[in-house]
Amino acid sequence: MGYKIAVMGGGSWGTTVASLISRNVDVTLWARDGDTVDDVNLNHRNSRYLGDAALHPTLQATTDPAEAVAGADAVIMGIPSNNFRSVLSDISSALPAGVPLISLTKGLERGSKLRMTEVCRDVAPDRPVGVLTGPNLAREIMAGQAAASVLALDDPGPQTWLQPLLNVGLFRVYTNPDHVGCELGGVFKNIIAIAVGMGDGLGAGDNTRAALITRGLAEMTRLGTVLGGRPETFAGLAGMGDMIATCTSPQSRNRHVGIELAKGRSIDAIIDSMHMVAEGVKSAPTVIELAEEHKLDMPISQDVFKVVTGASNARGVYRGLLRTRAAAESEPG
Repeated sequence: MGYKIAVMGGGSWGTTVASLISRNVDVTLWARDGDTVDDVNLNHRNSRYLGDAALHPTLQATTDPAEAVAGADAVIMGIPSNNFRSVLSDISSALPAGVPLISLTKGLERGSKLRMTEVCRDVAPDRPVGVLTGPNLAREIMAGQAAASVLALDDPGPQTWLQPLLNVGLFRVYTNPDHVGCELGGVFKNIIAIAVGMGDGLGAGDNTRAALITRGLAEMTRLGTVLGGRPETFAGLAGMGDMIATCTSPQSRNRHVGIELAKGRSIDAIIDSMHMVAEGVKSAPTVIELAEEHKLDMPISQDVFKVVTGASNARGVYRGLLRTRAAAESEPG
């Protein structure tokens, strides 16, 4: 049987996934911008987000969301968290019955504090939902470099046919039964990447970066397990793996935000100058709300929250982190 997959979202990662799996399956990419759709269909490029990288020639794009999902066997959602619900609502009536929804989005919904899979259940219930997540930098994957990801669904049934479709060339996809932990790992690491970027921008060394990543992973694990994730998930590709890539790569949007904050730029000016969404900026207030609800101390995330909301600046919170009292390693701080 030939499968059809719809990928919603014409950004860098949605386009990359769509191009990858076009080698194995019929794919339609939905993008809001007509110029992007024309670029994909006529030039086999997404110049706005991926430069001159060549897309698979069979990939087709459309500005019509109903056309994209018509007859789809699975729908992959590469939509930023702030628009995720509205796009899914627009296509909910056109979705084939029971079709799995897979999120690529590494953020939480502001206000409701819902994960994207929870938004899927709310808007389009009675179908499998899950995530594809991991240390996946789009431009490296488009260049043919090896990478690994994790597919995690609340219903393992579709994984048996989805996993082979998503494994392409040097892009290897593992499965994980912990869709909650996998999804939360992708959310939390963005906030730590902003902290690491601030340190890098202020001239911190490798030792400082390693300490921030490690202590950030501890924060991620504490809150993630309280919210239903498994501890071992945060030591895997969806947790530590994604954290390392996002905190160290020059391609990381969230690390870039931190570096620019260290220069004294305002968060609004930084965001306005970026083509792509840095989910850590949007997620930080929600993560702090969740930490406070569960009475958890998350000092690194708290400091990032203060900076992105204008309550402090990068230099001030960096000095505060250096002065934090060192207790037992298993304790917050």
